[in-house]
Amino acid sequence: MRNVLYMAALTAIRCNPVFRAFYNRLIIRGRPKKVALVAVLRKLLTVLNAIVRDLTPWRQQST
Repeated sequence: MRNVLYMAALTAIRCNPVFRAFYNRLIIRGRPKKVALVAVLRKLLTVLNAIVRDLTPWRQQST
């Protein structure tokens, strides 16, 4: 499961403007890249859990 979430976080950083902005904010604040990636992973997991909980489809958010 960790590998799947890791790859999803990498893809989110590249393709999703919300997660990319979050990652870049962490990098600018001086967080190591690996730590910022894990933070994106946790945020993605939180979003996915909310989607499952609420039975709602994925909606692209704007920044």
